[in-house]
Amino acid sequence: MPDQPTNNIYLLGLGALGGLIAAKLHDAFPASVKIIADLKRQQTIQQTGLSVNGKTISFQFIAPGDGHGEADLVIIAVKNAQLTRAIHDIKSFIGENTIVISLLNGISSEELIGNGIGHEHLLYAYGVGMDAVRKDSEIRYTNPGKIVFGEKDNHELSGRVKFVKELFDKAQIPYNIPVDMNKALWSKFMINTGINQASAVLKAPYGAFQVPGEACDLMLAAAGEVMELSTHYGVNLTRADMDDFLKILATLDPTGKTSMLQDVEAGRETEVELFAGTVLAMGRQFNLQAPVNEMLYKKIKSIGE
Repeated sequence: MPDQPTNNIYLLGLGALGGLIAAKLHDAFPASVKIIADLKRQQTIQQTGLSVNGKTISFQFIAPGDGHGEADLVIIAVKNAQLTRAIHDIKSFIGENTIVISLLNGISSEELIGNGIGHEHLLYAYGVGMDAVRKDSEIRYTNPGKIVFGEKDNHELSGRVKFVKELFDKAQIPYNIPVDMNKALWSKFMINTGINQASAVLKAPYGAFQVPGEACDLMLAAAGEVMELSTHYGVNLTRADMDDFLKILATLDPTGKTSMLQDVEAGRETEVELFAGTVLAMGRQFNLQAPVNEMLYKKIKSIGE
């Protein structure tokens, strides 16, 4: 494990979630936090600035492949479409003891990153419960949510998990370390498949899903297909897992928007392949039908055409 004090915390991706986490880490470790970005991206951010809840953050930047030292911790918070480039960009900063955390949606990014830089560097992670929205150079949130992270099995905390836990404690980043990280990842996959896609199709903010009605029914139907799929992969999600999310959903800003709805409104490529696309592909392995996700897949694809 890297020894304290940490000298190199590198982060890739300054969207709503990445910017929120980067700002908290920067407040706690201003000399240690650096944003990985090419020169063009650096210039854009420096010209427009980046503010989080009204506070402008003056980040330090490093370019991929430059002469900075190996990272103690790398946090990847880009969109799935940028993941291949992100893996390439972090390679020169990976040392023997570097820890890498991916905050991407879905259940496949860790496998891809591990194949690129070595599985021994990875901790599993995702963000949940944050209602951050980025518009132009401004990020706003009312609920910072939490980072769920750990090894696959956390009955006993590894030194790597304890190291990240200490960083998050000092940066006041809420977190949870589940005993069964694989089930936790599937639970988030179920949640995202439901609310992200339903919100994108209905163009509805969180508030539409906090009350009974069409939006909530669509979300639950899509998520239910993931619940069924999970039993075939030995995960066995239950309605109790969904109920845990509904409690979190009730705390979010009703005017807040999912990442996929933000992508749709900004005309960006969506991550539908990570959600419905993955459900359909995995379902085919067991001849499972997923009609709700099939419908959502087609509708979201048509939005981007």
